Amino acid sequence: FFVVSPLLALLAFLPIPLIIFGSLRYQQRLEPLYADVRAAGGMLGDTLTNALGGIATIKSFNAEEREAERLARDSRDYLLTNRRAIRYSTAFHPLIRMAVLAGFTTTLLVGGRMALRGDMEIGVFSMLVYMTQRLLWPLTDLGQVLDDYQRTMASCRRIFGLLEAEPNIVPGARELPAPVAGAVRFDDVRFSYDEEAGEVLKGLSIDVPAGETHAIVGATGSGKSTVVKLLLRLYEPDSGQISIDGIPVDQLTYGSLRGSTGFVSQDVFLFHGTVRENLAYGRPDATDADLEEAVNLAEAADFIHAMPKGYETLVGERGQKLSGGQRQRLTIARAILRNPAILILDEATSAVDNETEAAIQRSLAKVSADRTTIVIAHRLSTVRHAHRIHVMEAGQVIESGTHEELVELGGLYAALWRVQTGEAALID
Repeated sequence: FFVVSPLLALLAFLPIPLIIFGSLRYQQRLEPLYADVRAAGGMLGDTLTNALGGIATIKSFNAEEREAERLARDSRDYLLTNRRAIRYSTAFHPLIRMAVLAGFTTTLLVGGRMALRGDMEIGVFSMLVYMTQRLLWPLTDLGQVLDDYQRTMASCRRIFGLLEAEPNIVPGARELPAPVAGAVRFDDVRFSYDEEAGEVLKGLSIDVPAGETHAIVGATGSGKSTVVKLLLRLYEPDSGQISIDGIPVDQLTYGSLRGSTGFVSQDVFLFHGTVRENLAYGRPDATDADLEEAVNLAEAADFIHAMPKGYETLVGERGQKLSGGQRQRLTIARAILRNPAILILDEATSAVDNETEAAIQRSLAKVSADRTTIVIAHRLSTVRHAHRIHVMEAGQVIESGTHEELVELGGLYAALWRVQTGEAALID
C-alpha cells in the first residue's frame, strides 16, 4: 500500500491512531461504570435472595410492602447504573464508524481524482480501495468488542479478587500415620476473632483420648463452637497448640487432617441434587453397600427407602424437600460414610423435636462406638453418657468429669442440669 501510493496509505490509516487513543480513553471511562453495574446487580441479587429465603418471616411481620419497596429501590439503582454505562457505550460506537468512514471516503475521493488525472491506473485504484475497506472496516466492531470486554471483566475482577487472595492459613506437609487413632489434645489455646472484641478462648486445655466420647457444654457465647473451628483449621489459634495423635494440626496437610475427621454442623447444608449425591459428597467412590451401611447407622434408611425414587430423589435447594430431622440424619450418614477416626458433632440436635432427637441420639450412639467423638451440645440430656464432659464459661473450661461427678459437684453443670430437667418436668 505504502509502496504503490504513500499519500493514499497515509490518508487511509490516519484515523487509526485516533481510534486507538480514543479506545484507551473509552476503556478507562467504561471500566468503573461496569464495575458499578456489577455491584448494583449483586446488591439486587442479594435483596431478591433474602426476600425469597425469608418469605415466611416477611409475611409474618406484614412486611411485604417494605420488602417490595426495597426491591424496587435496588432495581431502580441497577437500572440507572446500567443506563449510564449503556449511554456512554452507545456514544462511542458511532464515533469509531465515523472515523473509519472518513478514512475510507478520503481514500476514495483523493484516489479517484488521481485516477481521473491519469496519475494512477484504474486497476491499482480499485485494488487500493478494496484493501482500504478490508483493513479499516473491521475496526467498526472495536467499540462493541471493548464494550463486551469491559462488561465481562467487571464480573471477572470480582472472581479474580477471590482467586488471587493470599490464604491466611497454609497447610503443613506431614501426614497422620495409619491407622489414625484419633487422640485430640488442646494445650493452653488462646484465640480471638477480633483483637478489639477480646479473647474467645483463654488458655483452653482439653485432652480427648482415642476412642472416647467427650462433650463440650456451656452457655451461648462461651466458645464451644470455636473449639471445633480451630480443630478443623478454619481459624488459627493466637497461641497454644492443637494436636492429633501427638502431631500439631498446623503441620498436617489438609487432606490428612480433614480426611480423618467427620463434621456434622448445627447449620445443616445439603446440595441441590439427589440423596445419593449428597451422601457420597465426601466419598464419591462409595458403593451401594457402603451407602446402605451408613444410612442404617444414621437411622435414615426407612425414610430414604420410602421416597418415590429412593437414593435418586432430589432433595431440593439446601434440602428444602426434607424435614429438619431427615436433613440432620443425612448429614450424619454423610459424615460416617467416610469412616473418620474423629467424629465432630456441633449441636447436631439443636433444631429438632424430641422424637427426632431420640432417633438421632440412637444413631450417634452407634456411630460413636470405638471412635473418638467430640460433641458440642446445649441440651445436657444428649451428652450425659459421654466419657467426659467439659463445661465452658467465658472461654475457659471450669469443670470436667462424668455426668454423675458434675451433678454431685454442684457447680455450673449441676445448675444447668436442674434448670433443663426442671423445664422438662414442667412441660410434661
